[in-house]
Amino acid sequence: MSKVLIIGAGGVGAVVVHKCAALPQVFTEITLASRTVSKCDAIAAQLSRPIKTAQVDADDVNELIALIEQERPQLVVNVALPYQDLTIMDACLATGVNYLDTANYEPLDTAKFEYSWQWAYQERFQQAGLMALLGSGFDPGATNVFTAYLAKHYFDEIHELDIIDVNGGDHGYPFATNFNPEINIREVTAECRHFENGEFVTTPAMSTKASFTCPEEVGTYSIYRMYHEELESLVVNFPTLKRAQFWMSFGESYLKHLEVLGNVGMTRIDEVEFQGQKIVPIQFLKALLPDPSTLGPRTTGKTCIGCVVTGLKDGQQKTVYCYNIKDHQDCYQEVQSQAISYTTGVPAMIGAKLMLEGTWTGTGVFNIEQMDPDPFMHALNEYGLPWTIIELDQFDLSHS
Repeated sequence: MSKVLIIGAGGVGAVVVHKCAALPQVFTEITLASRTVSKCDAIAAQLSRPIKTAQVDADDVNELIALIEQERPQLVVNVALPYQDLTIMDACLATGVNYLDTANYEPLDTAKFEYSWQWAYQERFQQAGLMALLGSGFDPGATNVFTAYLAKHYFDEIHELDIIDVNGGDHGYPFATNFNPEINIREVTAECRHFENGEFVTTPAMSTKASFTCPEEVGTYSIYRMYHEELESLVVNFPTLKRAQFWMSFGESYLKHLEVLGNVGMTRIDEVEFQGQKIVPIQFLKALLPDPSTLGPRTTGKTCIGCVVTGLKDGQQKTVYCYNIKDHQDCYQEVQSQAISYTTGVPAMIGAKLMLEGTWTGTGVFNIEQMDPDPFMHALNEYGLPWTIIELDQFDLSHS
C-alpha cells in the first residue's frame, strides 16, 4: 500500500490527481492539499474514487509538518508554487518522507531560476536516508529523460542539445497564460542564458528568434531562445555537451501584450504602494487574467515538445530528434485539462509511481536525468504521452 500527499490544486495538480487516481494498485490512498481547500474539493468531485482533501499553507513549515504527520504518506508530490519548494523539502526532512517536484525553487523577490538552493539539500537528504527527485514534469522532466535516453541508446557522446517547446494551441483569449501567470511571465521576461563552450552565455530576453517546423503537420512556428532550468543540470550530468539551448514558441499577440504590460510596469515583481496598500503588480495582473485551469474546454490545437541531440556514434556524427505531440482537446476529454497542464502532470505521476514501486531509488537529491530513463520512457507511452524518435539528415535553426 502506498499513500501519496499531493500539494497544489492548480491545473497541474488536477492532472496529477486524475492520473494517480486511475492507478489504485499503486496509489492506494491520495490526499490533495492546497491553501484553498475548495479547489481540492472541486477536483475530488471529478474523480470516480474517493480521495481526502486538506487545507495547508505551503509557506508555513510547521503547517506542512503537521499535515504530513497526520497523513503519513510515503511520498510528497509538490506541484505548488516554486517559491514553496524549500519549505516543503524542510517538512519532508522533518517527517522522514520522500519528495518529488516539477520545477526548481526560485525566490519570491527575484526572478532567478537555478538549482543551487535545492542541491544544497543533498547532504541532509542523504543523512536522513531520503530521496528528493527534482523536475519530474515535462520541461524540466521528460525533456531531461529524452536527453538521457538518447545518450544511452543512440550515442557514444552527445555534443549539442536543443530543447524545443511549441504550443500550437489557441484558447481564444487576446492574452492568457497556459500555466500560472506569475510564474510564466517571470520566466519569459528573465534574461536568456544558454550553454556554449563550457559556460553559460547571457543575452537579453527574447532577443534570439528562429523558425521551426514541427513534425506530423503540427505547423511552423516562431521560437525564441530563453533560459530554462533543465539546462543547468543537464550540462552537469552530460559533461560532453558543448552547447545546450532551450526554445519556446510565442505568437505575436502574446509578445505585444507582454511588451505593453512590461512598459506600464504590470510585470514588476517588487511591491508598490496603491491607495495605502502594498501590492505586487504581477500578482495583481494574475488576478485579472483567466485562470489557466479554466482554459481546457476552449483550447484547441496541439503541443510539440522534444529534444534535438547531435553527437557521435561509432565515430560518426548524427542528429536525433525525440518528441511528443499532444492534442489539447484529447487532454480535456480525459482529465478536463489542456495539454500544458497534462504534459506536466503525467510525468509527475510517473516519477511518483517509479519511486513508490522501488524502480527509482536512492538517498540524496537527484535531477531526473540521473535515473534510468528506460522505465520512464516506457511509462510515457503507457499513460498518455507517446513519443517518437527520428534521425535528422540536417538540423539548422536559422536565427533572426
